[in-house]
Amino acid sequence: MSSALAKTLTPELDVQNAVAALGAKLGAELAGRALAADRRRGRGALSNVSGRFETEKREVFDDGWGGPETLDAVRGETLRERPRRIVTRNSSPDLSFDRSVNPYRGCAHGCVYCYARPTHAYLGLSPGLDFETKLVVKDGAADLLDRELSAPGYVPRMIALGANTDPYQPIEREERVTRSLLEVLAKRDHPVGIVTKSHLVTRDLDILGPMAARGLAKVAVSVTTLDPGLARRMEPRAPTPGKRIEAIAALAQAGVPTTVLVAPVIPAINDAEIEAILAKARAAGATGAGFVMLRLPLELRDVFREWLVAHYPERATRALAGVRDMRGGKLNSPEFGARMSGSGPYAWMVARRFQIARARLGYRTGRLELRTDLFKPAPAPRRGVDPAQLALL
Repeated sequence: MSSALAKTLTPELDVQNAVAALGAKLGAELAGRALAADRRRGRGALSNVSGRFETEKREVFDDGWGGPETLDAVRGETLRERPRRIVTRNSSPDLSFDRSVNPYRGCAHGCVYCYARPTHAYLGLSPGLDFETKLVVKDGAADLLDRELSAPGYVPRMIALGANTDPYQPIEREERVTRSLLEVLAKRDHPVGIVTKSHLVTRDLDILGPMAARGLAKVAVSVTTLDPGLARRMEPRAPTPGKRIEAIAALAQAGVPTTVLVAPVIPAINDAEIEAILAKARAAGATGAGFVMLRLPLELRDVFREWLVAHYPERATRALAGVRDMRGGKLNSPEFGARMSGSGPYAWMVARRFQIARARLGYRTGRLELRTDLFKPAPAPRRGVDPAQLALL
């Protein structure tokens, strides 16, 4: 090799070597936590990282008496709870709604980037594999919702379904909690917005179509990538990208206003696909578009880092550096105004790319407001008549 060529290549090789060294260090740091591949087949997380409220930390390792590879595969489990209330209120300026309903805790889709994973720690469960295998069904959700909508002085505003976990995850096929909630909202002519990445939403077009015709319903479909291989690794039990595009088309054909969400945008993983996703969804009939930058709160940091090192070791350091670049040097920025969009040069570049593509493709700008004037409050009980007795009629 000539000395001139060596001088040209040396800086690039130094950078590559530095990245490789950092990746190896990160891999060594996380090694030993992951369950054997055959035990977690079809799952997003690699391990069951301990929740932040636990007094003990558990790690899987081979003690010589029959290693982890002899254990059974991780299986799903359905748990149940009967909550006292079902509508959750928030005052976040980052959100377009102030109330939401989540039919389930946990999500079988297993999306490794899911910001809701840390909520499983409140149940004494792991935000890792427990989040996608130990699912909690909220029994009596529809009755609770009907009761809360009947409260004296209730003022209707859009209720969001899917603000935390997907309301159309696979368990919904049998449990039908989401559908029961929609039936209550349709009966009351109450506005609803849905966020999902599941084609199962099209099952409920018989409810959503008529509601949308009255200005009472809209749906956002999350499309994180168009690459089936990446989707299978990153969102192992969610519908394929193709099925999500089909869902957008079916919703649009039924007259339901549909938004595509490029969420989350992950540096060095899917950030090159923004324009392609927007184009594909627009062709299918989406009229709105949005994006959210990756954030890694609490235990999600370890869950996502483990996944990165296992599946994309050559990109791990660059991806995490990109997150830190838009999060003020950290992996998460919980401050209002920056949580969804990030800050800094990289975040600015992504936002400009999105804005240019959205304008070029003819997407709607601004928020689509749903009607609230059609809401039907509960009828006032007749004087001298016990409401409990009326319920028996």
